Amino acid sequence: RAEEGEEVKDVAPVSKLTGHSRKVGHVLFNPAADGILATSSGDYTMKIWDVEAGSPKLTLKHGDIVQGVSWSANGSLMVTTSRDKKLRIWDVRQEKPAHVGSGHAGAKNSRVTWMGEHDRIATTGFSKMSDRQLGLWDLRKPAEPMDGFERLDSISGVCMPFWDDGTQCLYLAGKGDGNIRYFEYQNDKFEFLSEYKSSEPQRGVAFLPKRGVNVHENEVMRAFKTVNDSYIEPISFIVPRRAEVFQDDIYPPAVGLKPAMSASEWFGGKEGVPPKIDLAAIFAGEEPTEIASDSKPPAREPTLPHQESTIARTGTRTHLGAQRPPTLNE
Repeated sequence: RAEEGEEVKDVAPVSKLTGHSRKVGHVLFNPAADGILATSSGDYTMKIWDVEAGSPKLTLKHGDIVQGVSWSANGSLMVTTSRDKKLRIWDVRQEKPAHVGSGHAGAKNSRVTWMGEHDRIATTGFSKMSDRQLGLWDLRKPAEPMDGFERLDSISGVCMPFWDDGTQCLYLAGKGDGNIRYFEYQNDKFEFLSEYKSSEPQRGVAFLPKRGVNVHENEVMRAFKTVNDSYIEPISFIVPRRAEVFQDDIYPPAVGLKPAMSASEWFGGKEGVPPKIDLAAIFAGEEPTEIASDSKPPAREPTLPHQESTIARTGTRTHLGAQRPPTLNE
């Protein structure tokens, strides 16, 4: 962290990767394997890199520019959306799609996120009438979205989707507007919970990994939004409880820092989910305790119990979510 007046030092790249013939649009590390990077380009391809070797090992050919990309939790599959309005699910190491089908019908950008360890995918895009839409897809039946597309609104900005495995919530951040709405995934449906609203539009948004949230403040997610290309504003999503003990129902085990495999193991066909850490140790001020990657949280009450809302808090303002309780276990 630079102090006031202190010059920020440049960070030298570990490696420079050269291989695409046109501008790069996406870069996304494999969530399970060490040093495996996916990049997309205006040359209609995605390349899979071994970062340490500094060379592309695999190429996924598309019919148009890639607009959205997301890995499966074990890093073996990938889903992409592109300007040709197609949804593609890739068996990455085979360099071919396991499925190619129609996505959102509108001409504007479509985005996608893999929903953690579920065999479900969430997409955002536009209808032919330019309404913003949300789609939930079953990996086993990807020909069309489950229950069709859900209309969100008629705002023109692209919706950027972000999935939180801990609370089973999907966050949608509108590009060009200041809103972030969030939904809980339950019974194979998205239930709207609330919305963070701001008059300051965001050009881009990123979320902090779960291991970095403030478990003492019951912070479940933290977003960082760019404002007017001049500064970055943090936004904390907090469950307002007064309990002074660790809240295990909103903090199940989270992915830690260790990968599940090396790059060579991944290229050799290995699959696996990275080890997880117990956030209770962080709450107690101890070193994170590593637990098995297949560890599942115990059965628990709804993520956001009745009469409880989530607060979205920025640096100087606090935004209270809607008081509507979730529909879980009703």
